[in-house]
Amino acid sequence: MSRFRKLDEWLRWQEGLHPKKIDLGLERVASVWRKAAHRAQLPFRVITVAGTNGKGSCVAFLDAIYRAAGYRVGCFTSPHLVNYNERIRVDGKAADDELICAAFERIDQARGGTSITYFEFSALAALSIFLDAQLDVVVLEVGMGGRLDAVNILDPDLALVTTIGLDHTEWLGSTLHEIAREKAGIMRPGKPVVCASPSASELLFDHARRLHAAIYVSGIDFSYQNNGASWDWWSEGRRMEELPLPCLQGEYQLQNAAGVIMALTLMRSWLAVERGAVEQGLQAAQVRGRFQVIPGTPGIVLDVAHNVEAVQVFVENLRRLPRAGQTKAVFGMMSDKDVKSVVAVVAPLVDEWYLADLGVSRGMPTARLSEIIAAVALDNVKITQYSNAVTAFEGAMADASAGDTVLVFGSFWLVGDILPLVERKQSKPNKLSAPAGNCI
Repeated sequence: MSRFRKLDEWLRWQEGLHPKKIDLGLERVASVWRKAAHRAQLPFRVITVAGTNGKGSCVAFLDAIYRAAGYRVGCFTSPHLVNYNERIRVDGKAADDELICAAFERIDQARGGTSITYFEFSALAALSIFLDAQLDVVVLEVGMGGRLDAVNILDPDLALVTTIGLDHTEWLGSTLHEIAREKAGIMRPGKPVVCASPSASELLFDHARRLHAAIYVSGIDFSYQNNGASWDWWSEGRRMEELPLPCLQGEYQLQNAAGVIMALTLMRSWLAVERGAVEQGLQAAQVRGRFQVIPGTPGIVLDVAHNVEAVQVFVENLRRLPRAGQTKAVFGMMSDKDVKSVVAVVAPLVDEWYLADLGVSRGMPTARLSEIIAAVALDNVKITQYSNAVTAFEGAMADASAGDTVLVFGSFWLVGDILPLVERKQSKPNKLSAPAGNCI
């Protein structure tokens, strides 16, 4: 008999099952998987994506392009923005409650007395669902790090590393070299590695060399060029010119897309992809909450950026966005992030701050956020504190004029709370005049 019948019951139970919220290591989760899988050979190809930023976009590109080419694709990502089901997708559709609950039951039976975390439960459930879905390829996003992350129990046919920056330093190390070592842990002997960021390559070379794994680095083994209305990609022996710009906005998305095309090229002996599928996938890929621009009066921009590197990219993209009036920021962050540095990056663009209590224990109190902003901004900028994300957003929208821009950024929790409100308002005749999405 099943332990629970409803998804929310399973999730509440999982949150308190393991003594630690995060418990990096593969021994426990691998032992459970061996019992749950009942097979040694996987029926699909595996691509694992690691990196500080850009993982979600790369997964979205791979998913959209492979599906456009006619392949059946499974994707596992985390965290979710609004609904837990977002984490597990088969052929572009989120797994339904019934499917996830059945997978939870299988994992629960397989684990016996082994304690596993909330994240490990989700990763194992996803893999269990994928086993029975008759897929051609599975794309796995690392939750944190790589070497000891639960998705690393599977041996990938290709490892894709996006960027390497300082985030989750309490778990992964305080230097870029330490963090790179953790992300390099997804590499496998003799299997290709794609490094989508030139700055990350030198941190990964040594590990790849020791494994005799061929590493393909942006700017060395493959390159791209933005032509304004289109872009070109090339590597040794292959060139693709006048590709359509990705629907996902931001210059950095070309870096992500270029790494993905290199990965597709290396996987082509198993999964051939024609140019038409690449074009279609680039324009179809969507990721909610990643520089998600919603035109209107006022305009709204949502971004889950929560570390310095991501916020720097966020600001670069904002500077390219036409903005006539004031910029109002709805903001909240976790206490374990480098909040001061994040504020310093974005403060020159912000006229008013609307601070949200995130409602979680790790969230930084709005009073402390206010102190940091006041110290960094230096120009008596207006700061208002709110008890939750929704009221902070409503306050910003109420104060905004037609030409203003409302930013929502700093945390998955923050964007996840506000995004449903934005999407509900789409169909109503109010200040929002365009559908939520990355492509405008």
